[in-house]
Amino acid sequence: MKLTTAFYLLLSTLFVSPVMAQYATQDTVHFAGEKHFKNIKQLTFGGDNAEAYWSYDGKSIVFQKTNPKEGLFCDQIFMAKVPFNNDEKFTPKMIGTGKGRSTCSYFLPDGKHIIYASTHLGADTCPPVPDRAKYGNKYIWPLYNSYDIFMADMSGKIVKQMTSAKGYDAEATLSADGKKMIYCSDKSGDLELYVMDLKSGKEIRVTNELGYDGGAWFSPDGTKIVWRASRPKTQEAIKEYKELLAEGMVAPTNMEVFVANADGSNPKQITALGQANWAPNFTPDGKHIIFCSNHEYKRGFPFNMYLIDLEGKGLEKISRDKGFDAFPMFSPDGKKIIFASNRNNGGTRDTNLFVADWVE
Repeated sequence: MKLTTAFYLLLSTLFVSPVMAQYATQDTVHFAGEKHFKNIKQLTFGGDNAEAYWSYDGKSIVFQKTNPKEGLFCDQIFMAKVPFNNDEKFTPKMIGTGKGRSTCSYFLPDGKHIIYASTHLGADTCPPVPDRAKYGNKYIWPLYNSYDIFMADMSGKIVKQMTSAKGYDAEATLSADGKKMIYCSDKSGDLELYVMDLKSGKEIRVTNELGYDGGAWFSPDGTKIVWRASRPKTQEAIKEYKELLAEGMVAPTNMEVFVANADGSNPKQITALGQANWAPNFTPDGKHIIFCSNHEYKRGFPFNMYLIDLEGKGLEKISRDKGFDAFPMFSPDGKKIIFASNRNNGGTRDTNLFVADWVE
């Protein structure tokens, strides 16, 4: 899920938030100080485009998109080949149902199927957006209980329903070998992470502390996981968390990055920066985490991307947009990075996708 289009994710999913996006007024695709990026290319132009993730062969991406001008009033899933030279065009194709709201799509290794979460079994229409005024105008994510995870082919045909528990099931990604899926669910009464074996359907719960656990990824070698989590400690914070959860909501404004072994053992908090630290992912060597954070800014924005090692040391700022940079994912060969950003949006609230060569 995202702060936009999911906060979005501040984040689908769950997003880039229009409230934040309005501050992105610099029309550039590459800011000074972004030394890890080279040859940045903008892929989308208009609407909210986010959570773009590579296929296993590194040739395509799958992502979610909202654009009322195109009749897309909440996130739907699209797939496209990534143009690597100027002769190629970026031509996304919808492969979601076009019904309900969708989020968090991910390719299977065969390149012929994806998994994603959708509310379409609950209704064909977009689910209602929370009234933030009811919650003191705090940023709130809805945990739609009609979200389940599905497998679909490239024509958009759903071939398998992966989850069916009552409540919120979403935010799925796969291990590098494509055998295991990690996702977030509230079926225990709290927001926890589960790892499912795709072949057998058997699963284990890998988090157990009170608070939101979600947005998880496996390390490249499959031995570890990284995720974002809230850990309410005071009586007031615990009360607020439980009350929101009972209403199918969560406030993603105080999260940190955690790592653990793939079975959930030896969990460790990596960041202690305050505010919202989320959308973590491993670097190709598995030795660092790239994540999104607003910790530098008391007003809650911008959101930029940062690197940190697995011991929580060596924090380095990676991106410099004045609005929103998030959802980084490295290509399978580690040579490119794709991310969502408010940059070069002409002062609008648009969030677009960008791909760049990664420079060590």
